[in-house]
Amino acid sequence: MTGSSERVRPSRILPAIVISQFAGTSLWFATNAIIPDLRETWQLGEGAIGSVTSAVQFGFITGTLLAAFFTLADRFSPRRIFLLSSLFGAVCNLLVLVAPRAPWSLLALRFLTGIALAGIYPVGMKIASGWYRHGLGSALGFLVGALVLGTSFPHLLRGMDYALDWQEVIVAVSLLAASGGILMAVAVPDGPYLTATASFSLASLPAIFAKKDLRAAAVGYFGHMWELYTFYAFVPVMLTLYAGRHPGTAIDVSFWSFCIIGAGFFGCSIGGVISRSAGSVRVAAIQLSMSGALCLFSPFLFDLHESLFLGLMILWGIVVVGDSPQFSALIAKYAPAGLVGSALTMSNSTGFAITIVSIQCIGFLSKLIPGSYLLFPLFAGPLIGVFSLFRLRSVEGGRQLQTM
Repeated sequence: MTGSSERVRPSRILPAIVISQFAGTSLWFATNAIIPDLRETWQLGEGAIGSVTSAVQFGFITGTLLAAFFTLADRFSPRRIFLLSSLFGAVCNLLVLVAPRAPWSLLALRFLTGIALAGIYPVGMKIASGWYRHGLGSALGFLVGALVLGTSFPHLLRGMDYALDWQEVIVAVSLLAASGGILMAVAVPDGPYLTATASFSLASLPAIFAKKDLRAAAVGYFGHMWELYTFYAFVPVMLTLYAGRHPGTAIDVSFWSFCIIGAGFFGCSIGGVISRSAGSVRVAAIQLSMSGALCLFSPFLFDLHESLFLGLMILWGIVVVGDSPQFSALIAKYAPAGLVGSALTMSNSTGFAITIVSIQCIGFLSKLIPGSYLLFPLFAGPLIGVFSLFRLRSVEGGRQLQTM
């Protein structure tokens, strides 16, 4: 947005969208931060982390596909959808306090929370696109960064010096999510560039993925997603394992989980700014390569000094998600005209489906392999992703990638 159009956008718009996104997405890992308490209170099994996280992912996929099929964000004001989704998600989260103490009950509520998140995360991006004609890529970097901070925030609530009990964490996250929806409805009117989303159609899939460039970008995104949410789900496990191997350490698992996951904000926001000059391909390839290298090195992390271990885990948290906004930009760029909506919806849904497979696989392997090798298999995702990105050299950033 340039010239006079730049002046008509109130300065509060981006901060309000970012804060609302942060507040709404705090629902994502609300129960992950209190899994030890829920396991004891609800008599959950050892695979509770994988099951609870997968339930949210499945709900998000379902909600995304339904919203795309019925073009809800075009039929109704996106900020109203954001508000209703935030309130619905907050209620579903609160119901954990009074629901029957049975695994099916918790999984059902987390599934419904995932559906609510489908009206928060992607809808927040649509709201932002209504206010940005130029500079949207950088704005999306901040929005994905807000998602990262939101998902990590429940861990902070659990890790503060005056740590909240698990019921208080649930209440605090629900209040935060509801407040984010209200803020979006009050402070962010529909933008001047809000347009109808390209319609979603299963029949268009052959035309979409017939393009080699789009296939390469989508496969790169799938490799990224194989690693991302499994890493998030098992960060507390990694920290607990390290503390168990080094009895002299005093690692606050919840606080450091927040720091590691929340560090991704910098990977997204700074990566978005750098991509303006370096290109999305190069930014995504560098960050994906670094996270892949950390997957390979992960078995040796547990032998390092505490400060070095935590430093590398924070670096991992930065690069594991910093490529996410760039993949969205690449998929939108290479999708056929008129099919951008279908391409983004299917790529997004497939990517989140892959996270379910990855989380379940690592959860199963956790019973068979040493804990220090738990995240080693995630290397397959970045490897495939980087290989796919190199196929885009002739389209964007070819000369840049050759200098890496």
